[in-house]
Amino acid sequence: MFGSNMDSVLDASMVPATVLVPSRFVWRHGGNSVSLFGSFTRWSQLIPMLPVEGCDNVFQTVYGLTPGYHQFKFYVDGQWRYDESLPYESSEYGMVNTVISATDYMDVDNEAFRRMARVTDGPQTEMVPSISDADLQGSRQRVSLFLSTHTVYELLPESGKVFAFDVDLPVKQAFHILHEQGIPMAPLCDFGKGQFVGVLSALDFILILRELGSHASNLTEEELETHTISAWKEGKAYLNRQNDFHGRAFPRRLIHAGPYDNLKDVALKILQNEVATVPIIHPSSEDGSFPQLLHLASLSGILKCICRYFRHCASSLPILQLPICAIPLGTWAPQIGETNRQPLAMLRPSASLSSALSLLVQAQVSSIPIVDDNDSLVDIYCRSDITALAKDTAYTHINLDEMTIHQALRLGQDLYSPYELRSQRCQMCLRSDSLHKVMERLANPGVRRLVIVEAGSKRVEGIVALSDIFKFLLG
Repeated sequence: MFGSNMDSVLDASMVPATVLVPSRFVWRHGGNSVSLFGSFTRWSQLIPMLPVEGCDNVFQTVYGLTPGYHQFKFYVDGQWRYDESLPYESSEYGMVNTVISATDYMDVDNEAFRRMARVTDGPQTEMVPSISDADLQGSRQRVSLFLSTHTVYELLPESGKVFAFDVDLPVKQAFHILHEQGIPMAPLCDFGKGQFVGVLSALDFILILRELGSHASNLTEEELETHTISAWKEGKAYLNRQNDFHGRAFPRRLIHAGPYDNLKDVALKILQNEVATVPIIHPSSEDGSFPQLLHLASLSGILKCICRYFRHCASSLPILQLPICAIPLGTWAPQIGETNRQPLAMLRPSASLSSALSLLVQAQVSSIPIVDDNDSLVDIYCRSDITALAKDTAYTHINLDEMTIHQALRLGQDLYSPYELRSQRCQMCLRSDSLHKVMERLANPGVRRLVIVEAGSKRVEGIVALSDIFKFLLG
């Protein structure tokens, strides 16, 4: 429809500027497929628009505009349209809508502001809201006060079950149980000593598989069947003394808490010790009774308490309304021209399981986005997915270099219904989503991170994890 002479329109994309003004484009008149087309891309591409949740017939997208004058149209179900409720004009190219983006911030040369200005989810041509240092510190202090004055006892469910393993249980059986119960870890109990002594997690299974794959194990089939958790932990401690470069003492002591510890202390224990959960243990009494395992505290449960407490007084936390792109939160893929940011770890479905496990261990991450050739999100591979191999009695002989991530993921698909696969495995958000919205999603059971994707294409832009939220909130 548009020829090359469309460049004769005053095109603000040709004007150098220090910031992009985030603008929301909305189509409110229905359709099945809606795209945006404008002078800001030199009329060279259709920008997909997404339906607005809970609003029938409404589509939207956010695009960063250089300050100046722009023209645009909508492409709705194969037809060129314009919105009569917005400013429009007639030109040699038909009826087009127009917009003049703000120029008030042309002289701003602050990197933090430029990052904030890339995208928003507000009214058209609205700048991303900023927050003062006073509001930021005030919000953090209110969160810190809440966590300091509430105890772990509030996390305890009215009913439920918590799994714990005897250290003399064979490793193979333990991972079968983790897989069958759909849990990523379990505390370890030494009944001879009368105490809880550690945790068996999916990371242990990863290390076992790598050890079996790297070194032709001398263990017989019978020995593999009877190899106990305590024997593995002793071997792991030896390996860590040999290979750890951080000067840590091994074996690590059990990180735990009591039911009357405050929530802030527990959150800090999880962050500082880089663990996913902390067992809540009621200590043994004077009569020598065995300590009681009450609960497994996680950042998800603590975040749920924060969201519940501040749900009806969100105005007391101004930071909750900020879009996540406007605050130092999460891990982001480098933008074009950025050289000082580390790449975001991503893999293709055809990559080997060995490469995925190496990334999980060496990069010290709990999950890796699995993407197609356009870097669009396909799935996600997590540490806990490794326990799906436990259902295969021959897991000790799996060639990690030959098995692909796609094959490994298929092994675990029977654990989930199709709905659970969509709703739990690949939880996503947009860079324009507010901190409050992201926190509410992360507070859901089983959700430990959100993959930040580009609207429409699902191209991976970053990851925000539970630990990122708490590092930001606690400063």
